[in-house]
Amino acid sequence: MGDEQAEKEPGVIQALLGGSRSWGVSPEEERLEFAVDKLGVENAATLFRGITIDAPAGIVFRWLCQLRAAPYSYDLLDNFGRQSPRKLTPGLENLAPGQTFMFIFDLVDFAQDSSITLRLKSLLSLGGRMGETALSYDIHDAGSGSCRLLVKIAIRYAWGPFGWPTRLALPPGDLIMMRKQLFTLKEMAEQQARSESMPAK
Repeated sequence: MGDEQAEKEPGVIQALLGGSRSWGVSPEEERLEFAVDKLGVENAATLFRGITIDAPAGIVFRWLCQLRAAPYSYDLLDNFGRQSPRKLTPGLENLAPGQTFMFIFDLVDFAQDSSITLRLKSLLSLGGRMGETALSYDIHDAGSGSCRLLVKIAIRYAWGPFGWPTRLALPPGDLIMMRKQLFTLKEMAEQQARSESMPAK
């Protein structure tokens, strides 16, 4: 991400002050049908995240496949201090349901160059007794070789005393982490797109 783009985007504090339910997504985009909607998570609260990436859908999708290797957010917090790979890992593009993403999600479904849908591992949600979380990364063509990467998160919070802390902490916490993730994926995808567009010497 260049300096010009960075100046246009609000910082973390400004993003949180703007509300943690939706970031970078227009009301019209929120009304789109997302791949995660097909899972039918009951009584779900929804969060939306989005970013414009100056790279074609195929490149963005390939970098989404890298989420099998690392979260691409704040590595000190969610990747054991190791830097998320800055080069594509061969083979991660070969997707199949059940594969692990970001250590805590299972791949539920995907559409090539279009969407990736994940669900929180059953063990972590105690088979759904501690709630349920599913999300999809959907790619939409934005013209001129760019695209919109939109994320919809469906959350069924647990009932009782375990649910309320999650209701309060999860939306802002997710915004902080996913905002960083989306900017990192944007940087990697745009860097690759620029490299591939350069004429061979």
